[in-house]
Formats: sequence, C-alpha cells, structure tokens
Amino acid sequence: MEHLIIMAGGVGSRFWPMSTPERPKQFIDVLGTGNTLLQDTVYRFGHIVRDENIWVVTSRHYYDLVKKQLPFLDNNHILLEPCRRNTAPCIAYATWKIKKYDPEASLIIAPADHNMTDVEEFRRVIQEGVKFVKTNKGILTLGITPSHPETGYGYIQSGKALEEEKICKVKAFKEKPDYATASVYLREGGYYWNSGIFLVKACTMEQALRQNLPEMAKLFDNLDSVFYTAAEQEAIDRSFPSCPNISIDYAVMEHADNMYVYPASFGWSDLGTWGALYEQAEKDAAGNALVAGNVKMLESTGCIVHAPAGKKMIVQGLQDYIIAEENGVLLICRKADEQRIKEFSELF
Repeated sequence: MEHLIIMAGGVGSRFWPMSTPERPKQFIDVLGTGNTLLQDTVYRFGHIVRDENIWVVTSRHYYDLVKKQLPFLDNNHILLEPCRRNTAPCIAYATWKIKKYDPEASLIIAPADHNMTDVEEFRRVIQEGVKFVKTNKGILTLGITPSHPETGYGYIQSGKALEEEKICKVKAFKEKPDYATASVYLREGGYYWNSGIFLVKACTMEQALRQNLPEMAKLFDNLDSVFYTAAEQEAIDRSFPSCPNISIDYAVMEHADNMYVYPASFGWSDLGTWGALYEQAEKDAAGNALVAGNVKMLESTGCIVHAPAGKKMIVQGLQDYIIAEENGVLLICRKADEQRIKEFSELF
C-alpha cells in the first residue's frame, strides 16, 4: 500500500515576518489560494494515497495546527518530534512506525512547503514512480528539469537511463552551485534540480538507514514496542534527541548505490524564500506581486507585498523590494538582500 510522509517540522525563517516559529509557512496560505501549503500538499496526493495512509511528521509544538488543518488525521498519524534533528531522523521515525503497521509499504516522502502548478502531471509522475519502486530495490527521487541557472537548489547529475524507461541511475548529487556552474549544468544537460521528494519501499529505506546510521537504527528498533501505544510519545521525547542532526541527503542518498532519478517538469517550486514566492505569484503590469492585503502600488516595479487582512497599504517609488507586515512587524528589504532576512528576524 502507498503511504505519504509529509515533513512539516521546519520554521520557515527565510519567510519572516509572515512565517514565525509559532506559525511557520507550511501552516499559512502563502499563495492566497484559500489553503495552507500543508493542505495543498495533501490535496496533490488525493488521488494516489488514501487519507488513512497519510502521515505528518512535525514539531510537538505544531500538533494543534496540524489537527485543525487536517482534522481527518488519526492521532497516531501525527508524529511529534520533541526537537529538530533534520530529515534523516524524521524519515526514520516514520519509516519504522509505518513498517510495523504495513511491512510491504511503499513510501512517498515529501516536504510540506512545495508548490506544483501542473498537478495532473505531478500525479502521473508519482504514480509511475510508485510502480517503479514496487518492483525495484531502489530509492527514486524526482529531478526537476531546470529552466534557468538556479543557485538556490542542489542538483542531481543523471547517469545511464534504464531500458525503455525515463528513469536514470543517479551519477552524483551536487551542492548548490554558483551562477557560472549552474550555467554549465544547464548547457550540458543531464543535471536536474533536487526536489527533495523520494519514493521508496519501507524495507529499502530501513535497510539504507541501518547501513549508514546504525546507532540511530538501533534507537528506533528499541522503540518498536511502544509504537501505537500510550507510551509512544514519552519514549520518543526521551530518545529522539539522541538522533544525529543530519539530512537524508547527507546520511543516505549521497552514499547509496541504488539511487535513481525521474526527470520531470510539473511547475515545481520550493517555496523557501520571498524570491521563490515572487516567481510563483501572479503579477501586475509593473511586475509587482501582491500576495495578500489591500495594497495600492504607485510608481513601483518588481516588488512583492504582503499585508495582513484589514490592513491598507500604499507603496510608492520602490523597485525590487520585499514589503511584508505580519504579527506587528513590518519588513522593507531589497529582494537582492533577502538572504539576510533570517539575520533580521533575530533583531527583535
């Protein structure tokens, strides 16, 4: 059976002040669609994964937000981390727990804060990917065909394509490049943006984690008896902080010899920054993106503006700025300096 693991524990610090540690971006209607990013993520998988096979891994502080936005989720399917330990422990927790419930499970692992404009194509790719991992002892990642030399994403270099398949062996994972290197990747071809979306059998993921993080695997083996019991959360609170703080890419993917990539195009974006949101949002004739609020733009171009409900805002004479107000905080920042937003958020 297919199971969806949604990773929803981040704090979205680069989206401040709209995103805060108390209410991170995955729980916000960032795109003005009427749904939060978490709800949109669930919707995209609606024709692929049953509601009873959806699992959300998040911080214990966000339980109420998850329950309010996804009221159909059983409490056993909301996995609460007592502290942040990156994606490898997050995925391990979900893998061990799901495998106990369904030993033959096929896992779809996805972040809660992505956007896809072509949902039907995305679903087609996922369905083909699920078929692949059910018959191959490999880990499949979705690689996004790059449209420009992007420096904000990691890249996947593809190797030999499988016979009669679009799927390729992964040759190498590449760190976020500078512009010149990204331009070379685009020109040469065979390089894809790393989407962070994985498909894999639960038994294959468990084996990979055992091989690369044996001490952590032993920790979750010891927790097996408390899964689905009243003692689970207390045991997780006690043991989870001992997990290494490491991403699944560094822990497993970059070392695995059974990695495959499915090159695809479905309007994907990692909504990690205001700049990424600007690229996805609708714009007026002057190139301004008005994400929310009652905003009037005068003699301004290339700006992205977010104002809270009920707030009226006039922006005059600005070019390529981020203007965002939320929670009593107003940010006015050049888009070119958005990498400093995390630094700005620590000033208060």
